[in-house]
Amino acid sequence: MDFHLSFPITPFQQKINYSQKVLFLGSCFAENIGETMQQFKFNAQINPHGILYNPLSIGIALRRYIDNRAMQENELFFSNECWNSWEHHSRFSNPDKQSCLTEINKSIFRASEFLKNADWLFITFGSSFVYKHNETEQLVSNCHKISQKEFSKQLLTGDEIIADYKRIFQQLKKINNKLKIVFTVSPLRYIRDGVVENNLSKARLIESIHQLVKDCDNAFYFPAYELVIDDLRDYRFYKKDMVHPNEQAISYVFEKLMDTAFDEETKLLFEKIKDIITAKQHRPFYTNIDAYQQFKVNFLQRSKQLQKEYPFLNLQDELNAFE
Repeated sequence: MDFHLSFPITPFQQKINYSQKVLFLGSCFAENIGETMQQFKFNAQINPHGILYNPLSIGIALRRYIDNRAMQENELFFSNECWNSWEHHSRFSNPDKQSCLTEINKSIFRASEFLKNADWLFITFGSSFVYKHNETEQLVSNCHKISQKEFSKQLLTGDEIIADYKRIFQQLKKINNKLKIVFTVSPLRYIRDGVVENNLSKARLIESIHQLVKDCDNAFYFPAYELVIDDLRDYRFYKKDMVHPNEQAISYVFEKLMDTAFDEETKLLFEKIKDIITAKQHRPFYTNIDAYQQFKVNFLQRSKQLQKEYPFLNLQDELNAFE
């Protein structure tokens, strides 16, 4: 008897490799996969605005990068003893106004330059629900712990999402016509919206994405949501809050992504890098014995050889560790 439901995933026609640049935007699941890419030495940048959940907020961030448009002082607001941005995650909040603005704009300018030369853009939608600030009528990406009474909640329609991203695609083509876009839906369930409401929200995201992929060139869908919800389908693959996927689930999804989107040379190189990173993390009981010194010499040579063969890799931390 088989208690595991697996399903085939259509391989991407175009493949990811180590020489390419990858930008991740969206929910915390985008950060999970992006951080795994960074850990294994891919040239990846993650959430220059911080974590973003809904499609329109991600679109606002993308337009900032497309236009290389700095944030102005009058776009910040003061609350809870910090300066904040309605567009950004609270990790940019700061008691000093100029420090807040400087870090925000540094991140925008880096992202803008990266996007112009990126090969892949991963966009992870988390929720179809958006919040608007009642006083300013501005759509907000983060409520910054301000009372919910100050916001109005709205469920986006599929037409709104599709129309916004078709416009964004046209803008992206003007600055980077080689860019390939991968959509995913976060398997994180937003229970605060309600279980039924969360399912409605996710369904709207999935429907919108499939229409975009159908209508637009160089756009792909990777079923991260389905892998966790339908394939793994077990609370043992969630953290204690029963909402966030745990490390096992993230690793499983990443393995499926490799099978779907990485070329064969990249898979082989990934395994070599994984061996070196695992060796770097090794903590021996005794560091002065011959066996451990030979272990370091071996992996130092392997790291140097890999750096020589693939000069675009950054293995400096590993080289320093084995010296």
